[in-house]
Amino acid sequence: MSDNWVVQNLENALETWNEKLSEIWTLITTTPQNFKGGGIWSVIVNINGAVQAIGLALLVLFFVVGMVKTCGSFSDVKKPEHALKLFIRFALAKGAITYGMELMLALFNIVQGTITTIMNAAGFGSPQQTTLPAEMVTTIEDCGFFESIPLWAVTLIGGLFITVLSFLLIMTVYGRFFKLYSAPGRAAA
Repeated sequence: MSDNWVVQNLENALETWNEKLSEIWTLITTTPQNFKGGGIWSVIVNINGAVQAIGLALLVLFFVVGMVKTCGSFSDVKKPEHALKLFIRFALAKGAITYGMELMLALFNIVQGTITTIMNAAGFGSPQQTTLPAEMVTTIEDCGFFESIPLWAVTLIGGLFITVLSFLLIMTVYGRFFKLYSAPGRAAA
């Protein structure tokens, strides 16, 4: 590491950028069950269980209401086509409520596998470290004191910009993941 303060500012900003990009890569390739040690996932599973129970109770209620709306009298339910249609609707709704979490996990695995395959094929299999080119370091070190003052101001502003941008990126990814991870609980309802 150079002992020039302008170069140090730039290297610190790039180090922050590299850390956040590797954290984003880790988040993208982590399964919901392993996210942050699995603690959040266990809470989501508990919430899903409660929402699933409510969903099953509402399924029975709406099945009866739908049957009353669809059929003018109880004799209509005796017809095989009406009974089969009602049974299929009930079975599909029960399957969606009961297996909503498994369907969402299967979808996550498919999308995550697709993203990983695409990233590996494109050559982005692991996050690339951004470094300061050696030519730039030597050019900055060759500047005099008065020439380096505006350069230092620009690196401070640029470093601040890189730091803010990297934190915005990581917060966006966290926010989207929490939205995705809470979706199975909402899908069961």
